Amino acid sequence: MKIKLTICLLAFLNFYEAQESIIYQKPSAEILKLADYERPPSVLMNSKKDWVVFTYRPTYKTLEDLSQQEMKLGGLRINPATNISSSITYLNNLKVRKINDKNEVQVKGLPSHPKITNISFSPDEKKLAFTNTTSKGVELWVVDLETASAKKITGDQLNANLGSPYLWYKDSQNLLIKLLPQNRPALIDSSKDLPTGPIVSTADGKVSQNRTYQDLLKNPQDERNFEILTASDIYNVDLNGNLKKVKDKDMYSGLSFSPDGNYLMVTTLKKPFSYIVPYYRFPMTTTVYDVQGNVVKAVNEVPLNEIMPKGFASVRTGKRDMEWRSDVPAALVYAEALDGGDQSKTAEYRDEIFTWEAPFNGAPKSFFKTRQRYEGTNWTNDHYAIVSEDWYDTRNTKSFLIDLNSGESKVFDDRNFQDVYNDPGNFNTTKNQFGRTVVDMKEGKAYLIGDGFTKDGQHPFIDEMDVKTLKKKRLYTSNLKNAKEEIIDIMNPSKGEVLTIQQSSSQYPNYFRKNIKNNKTEAVTNFPNPFESIKDVYKEVITYKRNDGVTLTGTLYLPANYDRKAKKEKLPLLIWAYPTEYKDKNTAGQNTQNPNDFTFPSYGSFIYWTTKGYAVLDDAAFPIIGEGKIEPNDTFIPQLVANGKAAIDAVDKLGYIDRNKVAVGGHSYGAFMTANLLTHSKDYACGIARSGAYNRTLTPFGFQTEQRNYWDVPEIYNTMSPFMNADKMKTPLLLIHGDADNNPGTFTLQTERYFQALKNLGAPVKMVLLPKEAHGYAAKENILHLLWEQDQFLEKCLKK
Repeated sequence: MKIKLTICLLAFLNFYEAQESIIYQKPSAEILKLADYERPPSVLMNSKKDWVVFTYRPTYKTLEDLSQQEMKLGGLRINPATNISSSITYLNNLKVRKINDKNEVQVKGLPSHPKITNISFSPDEKKLAFTNTTSKGVELWVVDLETASAKKITGDQLNANLGSPYLWYKDSQNLLIKLLPQNRPALIDSSKDLPTGPIVSTADGKVSQNRTYQDLLKNPQDERNFEILTASDIYNVDLNGNLKKVKDKDMYSGLSFSPDGNYLMVTTLKKPFSYIVPYYRFPMTTTVYDVQGNVVKAVNEVPLNEIMPKGFASVRTGKRDMEWRSDVPAALVYAEALDGGDQSKTAEYRDEIFTWEAPFNGAPKSFFKTRQRYEGTNWTNDHYAIVSEDWYDTRNTKSFLIDLNSGESKVFDDRNFQDVYNDPGNFNTTKNQFGRTVVDMKEGKAYLIGDGFTKDGQHPFIDEMDVKTLKKKRLYTSNLKNAKEEIIDIMNPSKGEVLTIQQSSSQYPNYFRKNIKNNKTEAVTNFPNPFESIKDVYKEVITYKRNDGVTLTGTLYLPANYDRKAKKEKLPLLIWAYPTEYKDKNTAGQNTQNPNDFTFPSYGSFIYWTTKGYAVLDDAAFPIIGEGKIEPNDTFIPQLVANGKAAIDAVDKLGYIDRNKVAVGGHSYGAFMTANLLTHSKDYACGIARSGAYNRTLTPFGFQTEQRNYWDVPEIYNTMSPFMNADKMKTPLLLIHGDADNNPGTFTLQTERYFQALKNLGAPVKMVLLPKEAHGYAAKENILHLLWEQDQFLEKCLKK
């Protein structure tokens, strides 16, 4: 291994010695053929499943897309010229057809060079609304599905800086919209102004635990710009474009109609703003109005939320998760913490759930109490509700079926939420008389659709549950050979009609209507495979053991022309992985990989390199387990190394690889994993780490699933930090990062400082910063160059 590593180091140093400034490159022909493809459309269906909308978008964004104007304020990234998120991904075409027809119809009258987003069906599902972004702003458009024709409803003066700028009225003839206020003040360019004083922040002595958020407000000028950009007037607009003002200027962060359409709940942001938390933790007021715009009741006041107790199960105090009940005309449901929101406090009940009927003259009524943290309620089209709770420290989840007439509750799901083998699935839903989504429950029966992961493979299923006895009857189990079936919707339970997606490793996912009683299927879509050149790549889910007996899995790919019987050529191996924390070995060893998943190469894996003669172990299991009072990260490094060694041993045992030519890679926490593996193990010839965090003292109040702060366990933070152990890292490493990363904790500075440390300590390392890219990469120029960099690096380290 030492000789091989020395050869790799020499090749690395010779290749990169003078390569300081280069223009964008494209990868080799084999990889480029896969990367430069035409993206098939996505599918959107209405609740009745009688209309199919095909949405098209470019395969990649461009550098020009990423180079638009941008302001980073309060956790938002806004284009101030267009008043919509600067990171939005736009569609550029729409086609429609009735599900029983054979051919889709091009929507007529779309804007030229469309930039479409914020798509939604009207309540009667006969129309489709969307926004189009011009060079000046955001417009509202509506498509008539029957005629497949689009019509512009407003000019480009909508304000989408806080999300979708419109909301359908119940009559499907009017929409509520957020418009830019007239005579809006000019934005402040703080770079041209001399400061009038220092920036001062104070602490009041209260203990809190806040993550390292990005894009926060930094000064009074930012505060003013945030207020200008988020303020809107609220108008009603009909389908002919006639406007009627509903509400004056304010910072509207939430709008929702009651199910009967007679009330409007409005949430507005308030001051004081914060420099340490994003906008969704600013003060807020929630008020309910009638449809004429008159105040009915101020139903919630939320103060600035800068102080949070430690722990993932901790929450703020006061009313939270407030929303309309979907099963009655006009009533709110919300939760309040009974433990002060602090998970460290002992409490018989953690949360109390209330319902509150409009017009809110009476007091809210207690509906249910949870012993763990409240997670949400699903309502039904019968007199039942389903309440869920969970607790992160134990990974426990419980779901209760509650009879709204008697108040009786029964537990029907009680498990570790990472236990996929015992997941009962999700209830099939339908639209009720108010057009709201509810659990489909008829004659005492409800239907569950499950992913069907088992130790013997994946077998999606449909169960019928008796709501009185909670007994289940298996109606269908998918057992397709050499294919995977995903159950999307039960269209008609009595007739056995369901909507599915079928795929295989070489068959692109397509929609099918299926009758589970007679097993007849009918194709709804017929998208071709855009990656024909790897259709014959060998694919297998392998299962193996870690040194402590934990079962691990990974999806192994071998080149199409590789002779698996002779095994004369020993291939270099590429491992792509992402660590996951667990509280017990049983759930950590469960398999969620399916060899019949369509093989979709993307920059997020190494699959491209099967065309270059590499073996690839994709999505290799890297569990980090901490049982009982032991936390997973207490033994992070030895478990990480053991995971990697087990993966290499497993593929080596099959006889396919040269174990002296193994590379490992990962993105984000996978990059953190990669740096640690190269630091603490000699099993790898090189590694690729993308957009990672390497110094955990820069994320001192928790990271990933670590709830403890740096001062609780400094030895854990230091030991886990590759930066703190940079003097031990001597294996070639390619560091890649977007230079505009927006993810909490993975500041671009993390890679820059780690590179500087490694370089000055004599490690063989190269850093590539991708212009304009956030945590996930988007521009075609950057992605193709990324693939070129990786290809050059791997060829030099593993093929020379």
